Amino acid sequence: MAGGRSSQDPEALRRIPAVDALLREPALADTRRRFSHETVVALIRDELDALRRAWRAGACAPERFEAAPIASRVAARAAAWTTPTLRRVINATGVLLHTNLGRAPLPADAQEAVARALAGYASLELDLSSGRRTSRLAAVRELLSRVSGAEDGLAVNNNAAAVFLSLSALAAGREVVVSRGELVEIGGSFRLPDIMAASGARLREVGTTNRTRLEDYAAALSGETGLVLKVHPSNYRVTGYAESVATAELAGLTRGRGVPLVEDIGSGALAQQPPAYRRDEPTVQGTLRAGADLVTCSGDKLLGGPQAGIVLGRADLIQVLRAHPIARIVRLDKVHLAALEAVLRLYLQGDAGMERVPLVRMASRSCDGLRLVAGEILERLGPVAELGVRAEVIETEATFGGGSLPGETLPSIGISIALETGSVDGFARGLREADPAIVGRIEQDRLILDLRTVTEEEWDQLPGLLIHRLREFRGA
Repeated sequence: MAGGRSSQDPEALRRIPAVDALLREPALADTRRRFSHETVVALIRDELDALRRAWRAGACAPERFEAAPIASRVAARAAAWTTPTLRRVINATGVLLHTNLGRAPLPADAQEAVARALAGYASLELDLSSGRRTSRLAAVRELLSRVSGAEDGLAVNNNAAAVFLSLSALAAGREVVVSRGELVEIGGSFRLPDIMAASGARLREVGTTNRTRLEDYAAALSGETGLVLKVHPSNYRVTGYAESVATAELAGLTRGRGVPLVEDIGSGALAQQPPAYRRDEPTVQGTLRAGADLVTCSGDKLLGGPQAGIVLGRADLIQVLRAHPIARIVRLDKVHLAALEAVLRLYLQGDAGMERVPLVRMASRSCDGLRLVAGEILERLGPVAELGVRAEVIETEATFGGGSLPGETLPSIGISIALETGSVDGFARGLREADPAIVGRIEQDRLILDLRTVTEEEWDQLPGLLIHRLREFRGA
């Protein structure tokens, strides 16, 4: 006997109630009102199939065959479908570009642009003056050029797509020369050699893992070369006995051989962004001036806007990309286009516009300012002391995240919450399951809420939410 099952009881499965009987259970009354009959029946059958499998595996007691608990479990599964998977989260982790939390928070201007685009029909591919069809990318194309100073620009749905399109359009069936030390793997186990193989290009590795010289590239160039790809280490660092070829030096070689130089700068930066934001990342403008023919980068990381892949550089090469069939496959929809246009327009407004980009603003916050905010929050958290909670202002370190600026941190300020009794892990889970969810990090049995990645509106909301959740956690 295992889990209540008797191998001598072959009639036990007959005790499982029929679908029709379960449909009449009171626990499913609300479910039947909210979902179609076919959906409810399918859920019931899924539950009954799971019961039979558990019984045969010896992991189910006959008591689970009662109709009422079966109906309750079905109702709970149905109710879970009514809760949106994407919920609002207050990011108190200190990671600015938190991939698991959707990367960059959109500026208010971009949120409004998305709302307008979703409200009804939109002039996605229609020139309202002439009444004729136009390119959906026309506005973004000009804005990208204006912001970056590039001859031309193209936006697709992410940077992997930008690299894939460049390889497919310019080097399918030909060799792509890459330093062995730059054959990176990006999030989700996507490796550059795999992307290259899928594009139809042939990989030609040069140099070693830690050292690649100009003569390595020169020896590899031939009539079979489609392009040279240089990859900036946005999410890793090679230190110690290492050597690489600068863009300007490599561009001198490729230009003389008539081979395009494509540089993937990953996160990248713009020259006009404040130093605290761009840090040591290569700028688009600097990379183009150094001689790269095309630059690819991640739009959400570069701009603090929506997910996008951006290609900037020579107009003739970008026209080849734009005309390639894959360009249609990886094109942006109206929602991302609306948001991207709005963010690019902010950059055209200079410092005043960039100040309205949350990611830029967060990266530029001073610790003195954050300490003042933390003091105000701590004062409002006074009532938590009676709940056996100790809260204090602490110094922390924030990171950029999202595969950018590896190893670099930003000094920051946070709130530390320690419990006299009870599990900090349990309290942190309660915060994550709340609405809005609050996500921090646990260090040395304390919950740390880093204020650099919390928006100004959330600073005001945080004390009340924390007090409410703490009282729930304590059962007060």
